[in-house]
Amino acid sequence: MNLDFIYKRRSVRKFKPEPVSDALLDEIMKAAMAAPSGRNHQPWEFIIVRDEKARHGIAKNHANAQMAKESPVVIAVLGKKDEKWHVHDCAAATENILLAAANLGLGAVWCGMDEERQRPIKELRDVPDGYWIFSLIPLGFAAETPPPRTNYKPEKVHWERF
Repeated sequence: MNLDFIYKRRSVRKFKPEPVSDALLDEIMKAAMAAPSGRNHQPWEFIIVRDEKARHGIAKNHANAQMAKESPVVIAVLGKKDEKWHVHDCAAATENILLAAANLGLGAVWCGMDEERQRPIKELRDVPDGYWIFSLIPLGFAAETPPPRTNYKPEKVHWERF
């Protein structure tokens, strides 16, 4: 059994300045929307941010997304807040983006969002009311390549009961 396509997904925070093609981003969006979705409602929307000023604005308003300044792309994953399973669905879409990026030769990192960071970043990207920015994903060609790995710990696996 070979699960290397999962193990090579690593958080990458340093990027080369070369642009990411529309074709690669389109494949990543197809992967995102192949994620499972509660009742197949697919409550997600995505904003692909390439504009340098906007990426700097994202970094200014999210202390843990400083790498957005140097990544050529940031993907914002948004969910409709009135959809019951939007958090789960957006998490699945985010993971699919990360797996697709790694397997297309790109690096990426998941930056979570909270209430305090919503307003300024929503204003930067004209996000309408009713949507929650679930994650920001700085993405590009990696300037660092962490080796594939798993964090498997058998003591965290319980068979039948805790």
